[in-house]
Amino acid sequence: MMRHRMTRFFRALTVLAAAILIAGVASACGTDKIAVPASDTTQKADKSAADIFNQRCGGCHTLAVAGTDGSGKNPRTYLNISGPNFDIRCESPQRVLYAIENGGFGGGNMPQNVVVGSDARKVASFVSKFSGKQRPAGSTCDKSGALPPPATP
Repeated sequence: MMRHRMTRFFRALTVLAAAILIAGVASACGTDKIAVPASDTTQKADKSAADIFNQRCGGCHTLAVAGTDGSGKNPRTYLNISGPNFDIRCESPQRVLYAIENGGFGGGNMPQNVVVGSDARKVASFVSKFSGKQRPAGSTCDKSGALPPPATP
């Protein structure tokens, strides 16, 4: 028997369906959901900051509430560019803003001004608010201090 060749339309439809399937699977790899608690009084602002953190910082830093695990789970297998795990490390908003504006604290791997303007301030407040939630029992956490007033142009 002679097989019928697939028409051009069905061939294109099959390729399109395969491409959509591959893109859907690839986009879901390695991502967690942003999980700002519903009980959070500033949930909308924190969700916005979590989105920015996820996009700009999540490749190197871990923060469960932002759905990122960039610094990895095991310190022995961290890559050179892995940043601090903010689930364990507690930070004040001033320190986070300083790191954002200056490219970290001298490690050389974090880009300077990775987030700018009011977004940087939102991310700094967000990271400070949710950092250190999984720190070891008995360890201290100092998140005191407020952000300096924004610079006026």
